[in-house]
Amino acid sequence: MPIVRTVSRAVSQLLQSSGCGCGISIVPVRFIGVSPRQVASDAAFHSVSFSESDHPRVLITGGLGQLGVGLAKLLRKRFGKNNVILSDIRKPADNVFYSGPFIYADILDYKNLREIVVNNRITWLFHYSALLSAVGEANVPLARAVNITGLHNVLDIAAEHNLRLFVPSTIGAFGPTSPRDPTPDLCIQRPRTIYGVSKVHAELMGEYYHYRYGLDFRCLRYPGIISADSQPGGGTTDYAVQIFHDAMKTGKFQCNLKPDTRLPMMYIDDCLRATLEVMEAPAEALSMRTYNISAMSFTPEELAQEVQKHVPELQVTYNVDKVRQAIADSWPMNFDDRNARRDWGWKHDYDLPELVTTMFSFLGSDSRIAQAN
Repeated sequence: MPIVRTVSRAVSQLLQSSGCGCGISIVPVRFIGVSPRQVASDAAFHSVSFSESDHPRVLITGGLGQLGVGLAKLLRKRFGKNNVILSDIRKPADNVFYSGPFIYADILDYKNLREIVVNNRITWLFHYSALLSAVGEANVPLARAVNITGLHNVLDIAAEHNLRLFVPSTIGAFGPTSPRDPTPDLCIQRPRTIYGVSKVHAELMGEYYHYRYGLDFRCLRYPGIISADSQPGGGTTDYAVQIFHDAMKTGKFQCNLKPDTRLPMMYIDDCLRATLEVMEAPAEALSMRTYNISAMSFTPEELAQEVQKHVPELQVTYNVDKVRQAIADSWPMNFDDRNARRDWGWKHDYDLPELVTTMFSFLGSDSRIAQAN
């Protein structure tokens, strides 16, 4: 199919130039034979343990983005290094390449993606390949191809081979007409970005495939995710990462949202653990296929006050970006995640004080940082 090959080349070129970790293409360049490993004795999860014979064979698409590498590390600790294959269309760093199986894979190449699933006897698939909001708005046809056509390929392969499929959704799947405080699992969704539209499409298609074909589809709507090992990329919620870097480097931070802009947030460790736990949950425990998950909700002003407990001299000013502010004003202020907590026992570990302390501990000490209690 010439169109698919053309789009696939375009995806590769865009991702190589933009640094967005959201692709995949094919041909196993390095794969070590799968053999079960003993689960680390210090692994701590809120869900049930697997025996060695139950280990899934896992494929992660778009694995070089913000979440994929961390997810692979968590899953390898849980199931054994060689049971988890990371994939992307970009070349991985050496530490990622040598940490476990990695393959080059393209979700727009249906045949070869299917070969990967068959040849490696995949049973679980985490589908992280997507063009995110900013990149997607800059190239809507490409975002439509990757986020929607790529999803359809994954859905068909997962249904054909009886996979357990996880596709993440997002706070951006809601729009200005959605209830914002709190936002329930089921409500009006009218997002105004191609990324948000494609995620609503993924939620509905996954649910359809579940009821029509029996696909074991599972989805979580992520809030803003905060991580110490990823640099801010100019997104709407990235101020919550930038403030830590600026506090340590200059002692001055300029926020591009209003001080009272409340958004749901989550530390990356909680996000990755929630992803694993919903995949481990018994199918009969799930009353729906897409869940909100939440940990905390705060404003820039509240975050700044908590950061100033560690860096008292931090100076915070506000220079509101109208575009980002409009996006933030259309997003939920609080996620209602009672169904996740009831159905499969979701509970978060990090509130705002723990988040701030953990971020500073990962980013390192500085002479301006006061000793925390």
